Formats: sequence, structure tokens, C-alpha cells
Amino acid sequence: MIPTYLVTHSGGFHADELMSSVILTRLFPEAALRRSRSADWITPAPDRIVYDVGGAYDPAARIFDHHQREAPLREDGQPYSSFGLIWKHFGAEYLQSHGIPEAAIEAALTKFDADFVLPVDLVDNGAVNLSAAGPLSSLTLPGLLETLKPVFDETDPEAETRAFHAALAIARAFVEAWVGQLAAKLRAEAVVQQAIVAAGPARVLDLPMGMPFRPTVVKMGADHLLFVVHPRGTDWCITGIRRKSDDFALRADLPAAWAGLRDAELEAATGVPGATFCHNGRFIAAAKTREAILAMADLAVRAADQPAI
Repeated sequence: MIPTYLVTHSGGFHADELMSSVILTRLFPEAALRRSRSADWITPAPDRIVYDVGGAYDPAARIFDHHQREAPLREDGQPYSSFGLIWKHFGAEYLQSHGIPEAAIEAALTKFDADFVLPVDLVDNGAVNLSAAGPLSSLTLPGLLETLKPVFDETDPEAETRAFHAALAIARAFVEAWVGQLAAKLRAEAVVQQAIVAAGPARVLDLPMGMPFRPTVVKMGADHLLFVVHPRGTDWCITGIRRKSDDFALRADLPAAWAGLRDAELEAATGVPGATFCHNGRFIAAAKTREAILAMADLAVRAADQPAI
């Protein structure tokens, strides 16, 4: 049954019920969000989902609290907050609502749980001491969301409700941005896969636009690829491919003779009309036309393939 109400507690808010509300308001946009501690509201009923309040965890009755004795734990023994419980039961549906392909749902559920859900669960349950996490501890998402609470001497009875909804909009922006980035990466993966197949044994990957490419290159075992070319605004680029995701070493650098050159100097060094720029770090270069960038790519591959003297 589609709920008429989404019920969480009133008073001070935390990241877990805010993030839970992000998920539920997306899935049930017609449901009214009710914040209350009244027994009339926090008791399970067919017309509602109750979360972070009510003292019970019963998915069949649609109540998802974690403050009771014998509160639910993950398989590894780590505690759930209401966010973890809501994600466990509604996360797949939420991802589907954003158009994430069915084949990617399970991996996306796990990744989002690690990136967003588990940290909120641990902080909310006191299993992580943010104050001991170093100078960036105050910039965690749970910490930032709590700064949006009204100040202690605020007298307006509607202040907490306004603050909750303002914080909810910010929490929603972060969650939807993460999902949007995931969807974009999946789209990029499909395009890069096609380009790798089209490239065959060639050493240069030709893409229709700039996009994330390295994860798919690694996933497909395309170890022969050295460079990527793609349009960029009004010009074209050639970039190197990192050997590892956590450092800047490339499979091949652009030729040393190009480093730091621009325009006429780079044209003279490459012999390619339309060559416009090469970074001093030799990881990216640009040209005015596709023909020019492909000519530079051919030169770069030849230089990379020459044996070291």
C-alpha cells in the first residue's frame, strides 16, 4: 500500500532521518512528511512509514527504528541507523527511480552504502568519534547538516520545521548528485566499451567527447592503449592514460620535445599545422582540428614505441 504519511520524530534532527527522508520522499512524493513523537503518529498503521522513532524494527509493519534494545545490526556486527534500515529496504527502488540499469543495481547499492550510509549509521550510533577524526571532522556531511539546526535560544515554534526542510533539500542535493554521477559513469562505460572495440589493436582511443575512461579501459584489459583523443569545446585534446588510479604516472608521456610549447613553436616541433598547446607535464596536448590531433597522436605513439637508448 502506498503510504499517506512518512513519519519521523520531531525536535532536533540528525543526518540519519534526513537522509532517510531523501529516499522516501522520492519514492512517495504524494505522502505528507510528519514530524512527531505522539503515540498516535509513531505507532505503525497501514497508512504510514515510521522511521527513526517508535522503538521497533519491523519491515512488514513499515517501522524502521534503531533506538530500542536489541537494535538491528549489520551482518558484520556494525549498527544500523534509520538510514541504513531505509536503504536496506528501499535503496534498490530508489536507484531504479533514477534510471540506474537493473544490472548495475546491486553494485550501486553496495557502493552507496559504503560511501554514504555506513558513515551516517556509525556516527549516529556513536561508533565513530568525529571529534577525534582530525581537522576535517567538522566538514563531514553529518556534521554539516547538524549545523543547520536552530540556535538554542530560538523562540519561533516553526524554526525547527523550517530548518529540517532546509537541511533536507541540501541532503537531497548530495544524494541525487552521487546517483547522477553514477548514472553518468555507466553511460560513459557503455561509450568507452564501444570505442575500445572499434579501436581494435590501435594504441589510441577515439572518444566522441570528454568522459571518464580509465575504469573501463582497465576493466576491459585494454593494456595496449596509450592515449585518448576527444573534442573539447572548440578544439581537440590528446591525453595520457594513468597506470594506476592513485598516482599520475602514465602508460606513455607525450614527446619530451613538445613540453610547454604553444602555437607556432609546437607546430614547428611536431610538424603538425594546428597544434596549439602541450602541457609541461606532457600528459595533455591540444590542437585546432581532429585531423591535427590524430596526427599528433600518431607521432606520440611512434615516440612511445621507440626503444629507450
